[in-house]
Amino acid sequence: MSTEKKQQTVQTTGHAWDGDLQEFNNPLPNWWLWGFYATVVFAVIYWVLFPTFPIGKSYTKGVMNDITYKTADGKEHTTHWNTRSLLMKEMQEAREMQKPYVDKIVKASYSQIAKDKDQSAFAYSTAKVLFADNCAGCHQSGGAGVMGMYPNLADDAWLWGGSYAKIEETIRSGRKGSMPGFKASLSAAQIDNVAEYVLSFSGTKVNAAKAAKGKAIFEGSGGCFACHTKEGTGQIAMGAANLTDKVWTIANVNAAKTLAEKKAAVKAVVTNGVAGRDMPAWQGRLSDADIKMLTYYVHQLGGGK
Repeated sequence: MSTEKKQQTVQTTGHAWDGDLQEFNNPLPNWWLWGFYATVVFAVIYWVLFPTFPIGKSYTKGVMNDITYKTADGKEHTTHWNTRSLLMKEMQEAREMQKPYVDKIVKASYSQIAKDKDQSAFAYSTAKVLFADNCAGCHQSGGAGVMGMYPNLADDAWLWGGSYAKIEETIRSGRKGSMPGFKASLSAAQIDNVAEYVLSFSGTKVNAAKAAKGKAIFEGSGGCFACHTKEGTGQIAMGAANLTDKVWTIANVNAAKTLAEKKAAVKAVVTNGVAGRDMPAWQGRLSDADIKMLTYYVHQLGGGK
């Protein structure tokens, strides 16, 4: 009986199907309706204030105040409000806030930056972002590099020199690193002997007889010593690798477990040479201050020398 009374009190729309199938009239809660109305009002206000509707090749600009900002080159721009102009304005404000610190960095020497905790922290944190934006694509986050492609900047073994001056020179002017392949001038047996000798520089136990033959080629007809020196220590002026320090940038010798695998890695480099390892110059693409802070950051990655 109580159930029947409850059913009779439920409001319906008056529609009925098959005699007893009715449609209840359950209105939405007031809080939901008012929330919906509020979103409609908000949308109308938004359409008026901000850039919104496309009109032909243009669009409505909104009635928000125009934004004036200066780019890094000092040029002033004024445009209607939009997220891009807002970003440019915020970047200008950030540059203005950083300017006193940047000015100090520009005037200071690298040793002074290293000794001053505030300057060191500012240079490092700013350059970390610069490195991520411009350098990490090749050298990876943290400067670990890619074996066979891009040098590791964190191991303190520098092909072109690890002093502040040399690192800055590298960043400003770029580097062109290459090594000719010897497959046309040396036989397979000669290349095998050269690989044996090259491995001996870093303390690998090799076949003494083959290494002796490889030495004669290295210091003679092969001409390897002209870049790597007879001692195998390389030349910073040419970006020629040091073969004695057990740091391998192209041939992944350290990952090889057997002598045969190590020789195969070295022979591949001697046979085919190295090409396409050039680094672009950043002079003109980055400001002097950016290059200086980036130099400091890269120097810190590997300890520098």
